[in-house]
Amino acid sequence: MIEIELAGVPVGKGRPRFVKATGRAFTPEKTVRFEDRLAIAAQLAMAGRAPLDGPLEVEIEIRMPVPLSKPKRWRDAALAGTIRPTKKPDWDNFAKTVDALNMIVWVDDAQIVDGRVRKIYHEAPAFVARVRQIGSVFE
Repeated sequence: MIEIELAGVPVGKGRPRFVKATGRAFTPEKTVRFEDRLAIAAQLAMAGRAPLDGPLEVEIEIRMPVPLSKPKRWRDAALAGTIRPTKKPDWDNFAKTVDALNMIVWVDDAQIVDGRVRKIYHEAPAFVARVRQIGSVFE
C-alpha cells in the first residue's frame, strides 16, 4: 500500500474557467497549486519507485478543519465522527484531483477500478490517499 498525505486544508478540483475573448479554457490557479503540491507529496511517497501497473484501489480521506465558529460540544461531536462535513467542496471534486498522480503513482487513473472518498472533520486538516494494487487470478 502507498499512502500519500498532504497537510493543509484540502482543495477540490475547480471548474474550468473560460476567457470569452479567446474561447480558451483554463484550470483555476488554486486547483493548479494544490495538484502541484499533491504531485510532490506523491513523488516523496513513491520514493523513486516506478508507477504502479494493473488494477488499483484508491481510498481518499478528506480531513476538513472544524469551523472555529461552532460551540465546543459541536466541535467535540465533529471530531468524534458524529457530525460529518456536508458543505462544499463536493466529494467528487476531491476524487478528480487524483489526476495529478498520473505517471507518478500509476500510469493512468483509468487503472482505478475501485475507489472511495470520505470527508471527515479532523484537528489536522489534510488530503490522504491510500493506493493498493489489486491482484488478479490470471496474473
